[in-house]
Amino acid sequence: MTPPTTSVFDLPDRLSAKADPALIADDERHFAAIAESLEQTIAEVSDRLDAQRRAPGGVGRQAMDRDAEIHRLTARLRTLRRFGLDLCLGRMVGADDPEPLYIGRLGLTDSTGRRLLVDWRSPAAEPFFGATHANPMGLASRRRYRWTHGRIGDYWDEVFTPDGLAGHAALDDQSAFIADLGSSRSARMRDVLGTIQADQDAIIRAGSRGALVVDGGPGTGKTVVALHRCAYLLHSDPRLGHRRGGVLFVGPHRPYLAYVADVLPSLGEEGVQTCTLRDLVAEGAAATVEADPDVARLKSSAQLVKAIETAVGIYEEPPAEGMTVTTDWFDVRLSADDWAEAFDAVEPGTPHNEAREQIREELVTILLDKCEDDVPPDLFRRSLLQDEELVTTLDRAWPLLEAADLVSDLWSVPAYLRMCAPWLGPDEVRKLQREDPRAWTVSDLPLLDAARQRLGDPEAARRRRRHEAAVAAERERMAGVIDNLLEADPDGEGAVTMLRGQDLRDALVDETALPGADPDRLAGPFAHIVVDEAQELTDAEWHMLLLRCPSRSLTIVGDRAQARHGFTESWRERLERIGLDRITLASLSINYRTPEEVMAEAEPVIRSVLPDANVPTSIRGSGVPVVHGSVSDLDSILDTWLAAHADGTACVIGDPTFRATSRVRSLTPELSKGLEFDLVVLVDPEEFGEGIEGAVDRYVAMTRATRQLVVLTGS
Repeated sequence: MTPPTTSVFDLPDRLSAKADPALIADDERHFAAIAESLEQTIAEVSDRLDAQRRAPGGVGRQAMDRDAEIHRLTARLRTLRRFGLDLCLGRMVGADDPEPLYIGRLGLTDSTGRRLLVDWRSPAAEPFFGATHANPMGLASRRRYRWTHGRIGDYWDEVFTPDGLAGHAALDDQSAFIADLGSSRSARMRDVLGTIQADQDAIIRAGSRGALVVDGGPGTGKTVVALHRCAYLLHSDPRLGHRRGGVLFVGPHRPYLAYVADVLPSLGEEGVQTCTLRDLVAEGAAATVEADPDVARLKSSAQLVKAIETAVGIYEEPPAEGMTVTTDWFDVRLSADDWAEAFDAVEPGTPHNEAREQIREELVTILLDKCEDDVPPDLFRRSLLQDEELVTTLDRAWPLLEAADLVSDLWSVPAYLRMCAPWLGPDEVRKLQREDPRAWTVSDLPLLDAARQRLGDPEAARRRRRHEAAVAAERERMAGVIDNLLEADPDGEGAVTMLRGQDLRDALVDETALPGADPDRLAGPFAHIVVDEAQELTDAEWHMLLLRCPSRSLTIVGDRAQARHGFTESWRERLERIGLDRITLASLSINYRTPEEVMAEAEPVIRSVLPDANVPTSIRGSGVPVVHGSVSDLDSILDTWLAAHADGTACVIGDPTFRATSRVRSLTPELSKGLEFDLVVLVDPEEFGEGIEGAVDRYVAMTRATRQLVVLTGS
């Protein structure tokens, strides 16, 4: 990228006063330096990436380090090429330092080491986002840019001291910020890094220890906070890096994940795993909603999830009688106490299916200790595994189990369910039984997940044995090669004689290149988990996440007033019940998205069922009143809006027969959660349901609008 030959500023005629050289000349010079440095940096990063790719892959940690460096360089290069000059978010001037400090999506220096951009996540950049007139954080002024197609279409200045203007600031009541809030939406969440506000930034930069709850109503930027917090924590907290487990981001549904898919890559973070709760379990994709609310309530309990432990324990009882084991050398007695000792040797936390290998090895040790003669351990082990009675007895006492089989037995064998969950009454046991025990519902997923985590992969032991056999065969092959080299040069010195060392012989075998299994990328453990729309999670679903987060380092984002099934407790009461203890609460109360006109109609809807709902205060109006009409007007309303707006998106909520187009979505109230549209059309909102669920669905649907809301009723 060469320095720009034309101005970086592309201000419309109505903002011509802002084009005064006294206001922008310093910026022009700085952007020229950024352009030159970017060109050089892109070339350097490209060369380093090419060098890493050409370098030998290595083994073990060396290979992991190389892969991590390739990933880091690739992400940085993609970010540099994606943004260009609009890496710069704005600048700030300190009250005691007239030299502007420019803030960027990432840090950038020139060839002399002069700092051109400060990474937005660094402590030095904090005042750019956090300064207010009540707490200027040492700033005299701050400027934010509004970029359009790689050029600055507007900017606005804020002054924090009496002499902050000094002829170099254009004050216009934050018009660019307000205009940005009302700009057209698209199918992907727009970039908002440059407009993060002080209340949001304080939460983004909060520490990672314990559970941080971010409670806020519609439009307060909860999702913005959740996503930017991922990028901030990965940059600033070394305890959360990819080698320590990394970060998992959990969203409410697939349309939401598609909507926010660009945000983290735009922040230079591509290693965050994103998913919905359904994605954590293989059966989640096809799972249906539980038809009976009483059954859904029973399965939402963490207590029922914990019954999985009892269900597995039934299959972990050592044989009560001894037996005689036949080997190629002699017969040896294996007593009931020996069986119990072998079962007790399983290391705590070992999944059931993987523990069989530990039991096998302990049985070999116990029987070897009873041998009076020296017996080759490998041959002895092989001989034991050929004893049909021993293998059959172990299979019965500690069988390989599938999670789906275990859970389906609970729904089809009443006696088994009563044994595993003795607190259930007869009617409750009967309700949980079903004709097709494998007709999985969303409510089954926490139990399937708990069973799979507790059992482990039944194929893992077989894969491990195949891997060990492949390693042994490769070692034997390499040993043959080395022996042939030594025979060809019996008097050799140096490297040839080093081949006699066993450690070097083992090092020549690249175990990572041999057959193995790809780990489940969502199985965890993760160093930190961020959960959006967390008010919807049941206790059983929280168990799914806590299994993957032993550190209990979480960011929990939600709004109690948007819980479809009610949320009568406080956040602290709910989270303490599921086992969290270090809980910090933060609240967002300013609505940056929804116009005053829309909130005036939405607020009574939610307060009718939740008088204490955290309804945020809108900071802007659209000037467009809420329209009420007939369902028969739907097509004409959409046609008129599309003709009047060349860009932007609309959504029809509540009409499953409406066919979506490229700019008009069709969603249920539940699937609209977390999204936003310029125009929202509600179709027969009173049909969304009764009580809390219906009111929440109406409230959520109404507050998706950023410009206009239309409510249609009647046939």
